[in-house]
This record gives sequence, structure tokens and C-alpha cells, in this order.
Amino acid sequence: MSGPDPGAQRHTPVSVLVVDDHPVVRAGLTALLSVQPGLLVVGEAADGTEAVRLAAELTPDVVLCDLRLGDVPDGVQVTRSVDTAVLILTTYDHDADLVRAVEAGAAGYLLKDAAPADIVAAIQSAARGETVLGPYLTSRVVAAMRVRRSELSARELEVLGLVARGLSNREIARQLVVSEATVKTHLNHVFGKLGVDNRTAAVAAARGAGMVD
Repeated sequence: MSGPDPGAQRHTPVSVLVVDDHPVVRAGLTALLSVQPGLLVVGEAADGTEAVRLAAELTPDVVLCDLRLGDVPDGVQVTRSVDTAVLILTTYDHDADLVRAVEAGAAGYLLKDAAPADIVAAIQSAARGETVLGPYLTSRVVAAMRVRRSELSARELEVLGLVARGLSNREIARQLVVSEATVKTHLNHVFGKLGVDNRTAAVAAARGAGMVD
């Protein structure tokens, strides 16, 4: 009598903790994932605090987590607080949020309008230790992180923040008690560091990277 095939492998389903502060969304995701072969929903959480607690208790392979949970901790803070792969699923398509999630160690970042098959595939990839970011999002993350690492001085950030509020060079000079020429010099340095050539582009790049409001 032959023994068990040593080459045969037992396929353990990927365990998932679903985190979302909207009950309907949470229920929908749970229903979607529960019928997927190879996936097992082991729990649900309605906020970040519950997510961190359940992640420690249930030790899922992947935490599928909304970015904004109505209170602290949010999805980024959950990512920093748990010892498992966190896949951010959100409606917010902002470069600053992307960068925050990636810097916190998120396994991936998906939008809630993603196809169900893409969400399932992303969970499986995250469970394998892979990073889940499409080429479009990847290029945006790289660009935003480049801006954040541009090493703007405190004064340059201050000037850029006032530009973002709509102040003219003259108004900025008056508020900072410097000359307009000094303001222009700061802005020229900002343009060079951010790789842009005008005020609008500088503000857009800085806002995208979360450097100014």
C-alpha cells in the first residue's frame, strides 16, 4: 500500500479581517470575500481600535482596511500597529494618503471602485508578501515621495504655504516682514527643488505630497 503523496500540498485559505466603519460596506465586503475559494473571513471591525485588537487575537493573514475610519486610529495607524499585511481599500484617491500608507508599510492600496476580482487578487498577493500598487499609483507614489524628500527649508515651506492660501508676493513679503525680492528668491528655490516652473504647479505638487494644506 502506498503512503501519502509527499508532493501533495494542503492549501490553507487566506484568512482576512475586514475593517470598515460603514456597516453596509463591511457587510458587502464580507459577503463578497466569503464566497471566494481560498479566502476565509475570520472577523470584522468597525473602527481602528477594534481592528488592532482583533488583528492581535485572530492573527489574520491580511487586514483589509478602510483608510478613514471616522476616528483614530485610521487605516495608516492600524497599519503601523499590527503585525500582519494590511491592504488599504478606500474611496480617497489622494497622493498624500498614498504616501502615508506606503510609508507606514501597507501591503497595498486599492480604491473601492476596483473590480471584485482585483480585490481578491490583491488580498492573495498581500498574503504572499507582495506589494499591491498598480503602475499608475506607483508612479504617483514615487513622484509624491520625491517631493517630500526635496528638503524644502522651513522658510520655503512657510512661503509655499502662503502661496497656497492665495497670497501674492507682495502680501507674503508684508506678512513675513521681508522684501518681495526675498520672496521671489525663496520661490525660485522651491521651483528648482520641486522640479516645477510656476506657483500653481508648486502648490499642486506640495499638496499632493501632504506638505501644505
